Amino acid sequence: MTFLTLDIKGVVSGIAIGVVMLAFGGSFGLLAFGMLFWFLFLSAIVTNVGITKKKKLGLYEKARGYKNVLANGFVPMVIAILFGINALHPFASGTLLEVAYFSSVAAITADKFASEVGVLDGFPISIVSLRKVAKGTSGGITGLGTTASAVGALLIGVMAFFFSHGIAAYVLIASVVFISGFFGSIVDSVLGYFEEKGIGNKYTSNFFCALAGAVIGVILALILGI
Repeated sequence: MTFLTLDIKGVVSGIAIGVVMLAFGGSFGLLAFGMLFWFLFLSAIVTNVGITKKKKLGLYEKARGYKNVLANGFVPMVIAILFGINALHPFASGTLLEVAYFSSVAAITADKFASEVGVLDGFPISIVSLRKVAKGTSGGITGLGTTASAVGALLIGVMAFFFSHGIAAYVLIASVVFISGFFGSIVDSVLGYFEEKGIGNKYTSNFFCALAGAVIGVILALILGI
């Protein structure tokens, strides 16, 4: 049994994260859950782009499990919880937490687009050594994959523009989310290079990708005075 890109354990894990967001995310919980579902929906689309070629290359992965869900969803879940706590005991700007959340989701979306679309391009180069590497090698990037990464980040930036109720300067918020998501995926690629060296794995890279997106988003928001 699979649902979109998740196997049964992935579905259960995703539901668990959603329940936590709804229970502890306060007024932001429903939107937070909806954004992760949007990420899952977009992931399903790009996973099936060029499916025939991916199968020939042995790079098609239809269903992901609970480790993927936790790696991608843990940071957004924690931020949603912090939003709920902040509503009861303010310690930060609600806008800042929203930016952090959207930026984390933008980063994992950008990374997903890059990895799924990038393998359809020519041979990638290592983002660190700049040498050609085999398709599917962690840390390898292509022009098409990098463009796809930007598109993925932009799609979440657009969602931030439309659904961040109560936020002024919508365009500025969307731009920060887009930039943060894109560079978060770059961080994932750099970590992917170290995966090939035996340091970390795709799950740790996904986790730090989401975290990097959130951190970059917060830094940019503070610099711009959002």
